[in-house]
Amino acid sequence: MSLLPPDVIHRIRSARNILFLTGAGISNESGIPTFRGEGGYWKTYKAEELATPEAFVRHPDVVWEWYDWRRGICHEAKPNDGHLTIAKWQTASSFVNLITQNVDGLHPRAGSKNLLEIHGNIFRARCTHCQAKYHLEEDGLNQPGLKFCTTCESLLRPDIVWFGEGYDNILLTKAWELSKVAHVVFVIGTSANVSVPTNLALTAIRNGALGIEINPETTSLTPSIQHHFGGKSGEILPEIFNEVYPEGIPK
Repeated sequence: MSLLPPDVIHRIRSARNILFLTGAGISNESGIPTFRGEGGYWKTYKAEELATPEAFVRHPDVVWEWYDWRRGICHEAKPNDGHLTIAKWQTASSFVNLITQNVDGLHPRAGSKNLLEIHGNIFRARCTHCQAKYHLEEDGLNQPGLKFCTTCESLLRPDIVWFGEGYDNILLTKAWELSKVAHVVFVIGTSANVSVPTNLALTAIRNGALGIEINPETTSLTPSIQHHFGGKSGEILPEIFNEVYPEGIPK
């Protein structure tokens, strides 16, 4: 039985701009905890107590210890069929873009290219003084503990957007541009509790995009979405892709 009616399949297949918006749910399917809500403690801390500029000023060693622990979890995790299907979809068309709230690096590891990581990446760090950026593993800075800039020797911090901080204006502007021109928007694994990603999805829909949500639970976005699928993206998204491209990726 088809998940989508023929007219919707045709609309997706003929869309020149497709946008994927992903949140923690897609990576939770790979075994990465959300670090928020019930059970979200690390030692005696909650994420909201550590992922702030103020916490880093007070206890940079504790914050780095937490991020080193989280990075280890992300390193061991593998992209699931949801991540891989989005990457395959991008191979099928150069007009498929991806905006993610996730910092775990699973989308690039799955092969996604047209990608905006609006909350940063846990495998990167930036200097608190000169703003130089580093890839922790590639630049040999993945040892536990405090990390320092090789240019100015100042303290490095995780290249993450923390609570109370603003987004990178260049990335955010690009994200709004992509949402405004999207013909189809997939909202996958996001709780819709963060205002910017939620408004990006609503902007796409208000500008005429077909909205498709994949999430085990309904969200505040669900009433604005044309099609909601209550389940795992790693199971549902491959089925949708196969319905859109029954003969495989077009040459």
